[in-house]
Amino acid sequence: MLKRTFLTGLMAGTFLTSMAVVALAQDGFDGPTTGPKAAEGKTIVVLAADLKNGGILGVTTGIEEAAAKIGWTVKVLDGAGSVQSRSAAVGQALALNPDGIVINGFDAAEQQSALEGVTAAKIPMVSWHSGPKIGCDAPGGIFANVSTDAMQVSDVAAQWALDDAGGKPGVVIFTDSTYQIAIDKADRMKKDIEDAGGTVLEYVDTPIAETSTRMGPLTTTLLQKYGAKWTHSLAINDLYFDFMGPSLAAAGIDGKGAPKAGSAGDGSEAAFQRIRGGQYQAVTVAEPLNLQGWQIVDELNRAVQGEACSGYITAPALVTEEGLKAMGDSNAFDPQNGYRDAYAAIWGK
Repeated sequence: MLKRTFLTGLMAGTFLTSMAVVALAQDGFDGPTTGPKAAEGKTIVVLAADLKNGGILGVTTGIEEAAAKIGWTVKVLDGAGSVQSRSAAVGQALALNPDGIVINGFDAAEQQSALEGVTAAKIPMVSWHSGPKIGCDAPGGIFANVSTDAMQVSDVAAQWALDDAGGKPGVVIFTDSTYQIAIDKADRMKKDIEDAGGTVLEYVDTPIAETSTRMGPLTTTLLQKYGAKWTHSLAINDLYFDFMGPSLAAAGIDGKGAPKAGSAGDGSEAAFQRIRGGQYQAVTVAEPLNLQGWQIVDELNRAVQGEACSGYITAPALVTEEGLKAMGDSNAFDPQNGYRDAYAAIWGK
């Protein structure tokens, strides 16, 4: 299985750049092989936290692709990066009276009172990154919270920085305290770096929804404050690095120079392009976003028929410039392991 190979590589001290090739070359789908046939004629609503976020967009695309295969209708509501918009979207979803709802990319605790209405209406909910508990029976009445192991993702990102800096990185960590899982990931990276003898120069809490306006000035300030001591940036999402490049370039820093950037999720298309081009991002710990979209549809198919959650947890991949050479022109971590055919067979499609 990919997860076992991935973890063995870490524990054995394998270089992470070679591990990326191993992860991207996964053979065979390691997810469920049995489950209920497709429920007919269902309509589901996707509550997207913010479709500007590449991870959320990638999962939404996977959901739409899987729904087309199973024969369901999908309606997508964009929360546009604000708590108020997401709350309104929950209300809109309830008014549509769908057969299932997907919480895509925001903490369910944030919308607890609104989601109580979904639970009361007995509408099954499946989520992507809705909180720290992954897998079956997540808090808030969620049937399944689809995700990779966030702590494993954080460990891999931190280990990359440690290896790349010869064990002595000077790290700035970017997170968003709006989300508990973001705090947990950032805390884990901080602990990993400091336990191994590296230095966390600063732990920056800045809203992911405001990266377009905040990251440029913030990058300039951090460069002035830390200079050459700042060797690596670690973030809980690729979106933080979407807007750092111009400030780094203005400071005369080469696209492959320090501070080198590594993301503990999600593996956005923009991140892949930056890594491929050597433009101000070195790695991302990517999730198989499209596969996770298919898993979400499968979990909802189980939920609407009163079947048990599959319990499947997907494995991440460390994506480097070297690893991307194994992927041709693709700008997404989409394992060629037959998952589409596997889910279609379960559904009888």
